[in-house]
Amino acid sequence: MKITGLITEYNPFHNGHQYHIEKAKELTKADYAIAVMSGDFVQRGAPALLPKHLRAEMALKAGADVVIELPVFYACASAEFFAYGAVSLLHALHCVDSLCFGSECGNLSLLKKIANIMIEEPPAYQSILQTYLRKGNPFPLARQKACADFTNDEQSASILGQPNNILGIEYIKALLRLNSSIIPSTITRLGSGYHETDLHKQFSSASAIRREIFAGSDVQTLANHVPDSVLHLLKENYQVRFPVNTDDFSLLLKYHLLCETAETLTEYVDVSAELANRIMRCRNQFLSFEQFCQLLKTKELTYSRISRALLHIILQIKKEAFAQCSEHGPFYARILGFRKESTNILSEIKKNADIPLLTKLTAQQQLSQLGQQQLQSDLFAADLYKSVLTEKFGTPFQNEYEQQIVRI
Repeated sequence: MKITGLITEYNPFHNGHQYHIEKAKELTKADYAIAVMSGDFVQRGAPALLPKHLRAEMALKAGADVVIELPVFYACASAEFFAYGAVSLLHALHCVDSLCFGSECGNLSLLKKIANIMIEEPPAYQSILQTYLRKGNPFPLARQKACADFTNDEQSASILGQPNNILGIEYIKALLRLNSSIIPSTITRLGSGYHETDLHKQFSSASAIRREIFAGSDVQTLANHVPDSVLHLLKENYQVRFPVNTDDFSLLLKYHLLCETAETLTEYVDVSAELANRIMRCRNQFLSFEQFCQLLKTKELTYSRISRALLHIILQIKKEAFAQCSEHGPFYARILGFRKESTNILSEIKKNADIPLLTKLTAQQQLSQLGQQQLQSDLFAADLYKSVLTEKFGTPFQNEYEQQIVRI
């Protein structure tokens, strides 16, 4: 039995994701694909467009064999911690042979070369990086320039300027840190770029599809951009379980900001003293979540960094708890769904994994204290998301203990 791992958000699931699953199995000669997927909140610091179990169902119907939830501590973190959490989870299963990810460059050897520089941080590279940081460059840009100077290769800079390449490098770094036997592989991303907001002929980005949905377009317009099974689920659940957007959490955010001081704000992940003071100075100008992110944005503080910080405030994710968990990686593998024909994977995980396989929340007592703390953060995030669904669409509230695993 050969198993490949995929690290995903499926926000929402589209043709490019189906291509990724099919190509990953082909490239790695895998019999099965396990997808580690963000829950109800995603890495750019926003709520997912659709609930996690609905996205898991889409993935399973399109070819994934098992979907495991990435705990919220990692799902909403920077690229480095997002990658480390997801790779740690796959590594801890001890039955995953390979990790296949999409990248803009499709050049695994070059991604490995840059990952090694980031891991080793040679003194000459560190010196160049500090020089660019002192000049006021944001860290991502300073890192791009430093890598280009250190390698004397402008291609390195362009690679570090593209989001899927960056994540790929972070996946490789995580594999190296863990001394993992999982073999990385990459496929070239097709069609629209990650941030492109216009629909492509066949392979449109998730950003473009979200934009189309938020604009109120008929879901049928997405027929050429998502698999048929996904289109059916979108039609069935539109204005019932989605769309959810960042501004649906505006009042929750405003409430939390009114409860905090500049000092207490710095207890949350990604909130620096500079950002905390800026939040307090601008708090009376708050109109909505997205408007506030734009208002707080500076040359040094990117929109994504601010959005993640504000989301951590809403989700009550503090630095102390995050630090305790982030070095370890996930303490459990919580199954969101699986294909009935692939149940032997679950047996394989139970037999080999270092961490418990959670199919029922009542089994959480087997977790360590830190594991239970991590899980409680997941449950709080999910219940908060569903509370917004209930308020927005009038759907009955269903807590996580009542939620059934998706079986296809």
